Order: sequence, then C-alpha cells, then structure tokens
Amino acid sequence: MATTTDHDHDHGLVMIVGLMMAIFLASFVSADSDLLQDVCVADLASGVKVNGFPCKSNISAEDFFFAGLANPAVTNNTFGATISLASVQQIPGLNTLGLSMARVDYAPGGLNPPHTHPRATEMVFVLEGELDVGFITTDNKLYAKTIKKGEIFTFPRALLHYQRNNGKIPAAAIAAFNSQSPGTQRVANALFASSPMVEDTVLTKTFQVGTKMVEKMKSRLAPKK
Repeated sequence: MATTTDHDHDHGLVMIVGLMMAIFLASFVSADSDLLQDVCVADLASGVKVNGFPCKSNISAEDFFFAGLANPAVTNNTFGATISLASVQQIPGLNTLGLSMARVDYAPGGLNPPHTHPRATEMVFVLEGELDVGFITTDNKLYAKTIKKGEIFTFPRALLHYQRNNGKIPAAAIAAFNSQSPGTQRVANALFASSPMVEDTVLTKTFQVGTKMVEKMKSRLAPKK
C-alpha cells in the first residue's frame, strides 16, 4: 500500500499555491493598470501612444472636476436616449484611476439599445423614472428586471445589455464603470454601419434575410454626413 511522504505534501502545497497565485494575478488582467504615483493627469494633446495617456506636468483642481452630468440631456434622437460621458476624455485626472461615469437620459419609451463595454463592468443607479434592464450571457440566457428610482442593477463586463424607459415620463440613470475608458460597441451599428461595411453576404446569411433588408438597415444606421 502506497504511503504519502512529506515530499508529496510539499509538492501538492506548491501546486495549490501556484494555482492560487495564477487565479489572483489573472483577476487583475481585466482591470485598468494600477497607478505608480498619486496622480497622472492625462495629457490629451500628447502624440505619445501608451496604454492610457501620458502624464502632464502642470495640473490643477480643474483636471479632476466636471459638471457635465448635472442637467438632463436632449433626447430627441432615433432611440430617445442620450448618453453624457464622464470618462478620462472629460476628466483628465481620471487617467490611471480605473473608473468613469455616465449619465443616460431617456424620453418616454426611450431605449439605450443592445451594446457592450469591452473594458468594464457597469452599474446603473436610477435617478428618475423606471427602466426595464437586462443582460445576456454567452450561453444566450437573459437576466432582466424592472428597476425604479433609487435602485441599482449591474451589467457584467463585456456582456450584451440594454436599458429601456418603460414609463410615460422621462427617466434618467447614472452609470459607473471600473475603467477610465470602458468603450461602447452597439451591436446594430457595429454590424450595419462599420467602416468599411460588412459584406451583404455575411449579414444576409447571419440574419436569414434578403439583401434589400440588409441595405435598408445599412442606410438607416449609416452615420449622418
């Protein structure tokens, strides 16, 4: 009968510690890089290309301030929803801090259509009104809920999600992201309004529709000149 030696125990311990370290380190891969100084205010005008922005030398309190989410935005667009960002582009002081925000205003029936944030998990807090929200996992399961003023819902990183104002009055929400630049990719725009455009044969076969329908979608979603 085989016996377990101290060497076997040590070997097993090393494997477990190694696995734990791998999981621990992997958890940081999906987040923005940690900063190595108190602040690194983004030099948005710099031509230097790095993962983020280079730091500028002359900074002030204004680099950390933004009033752009204080008031509702106009929502008279195709979807009846307008997004006002508060990312590193608006607040240079966010550079390397790994967070950003946005305000979303919805007309009655307004929709923030299905989209993803490839670099961030999102939390939405309802300021006014009532929203139908949901996200879809990679096995195509929908998790949906109606949330009201003062309530929060979370959309996991990179998963397809949406919000819709289901009421007869305007609604508004504040979104928080664990990235200074979460990125947004709307599904419909990505497929029907890319540059250069996706070939019709790809889209007709994907959606099982005719070329006329694909061309109609492209014309509707093409950027206005």
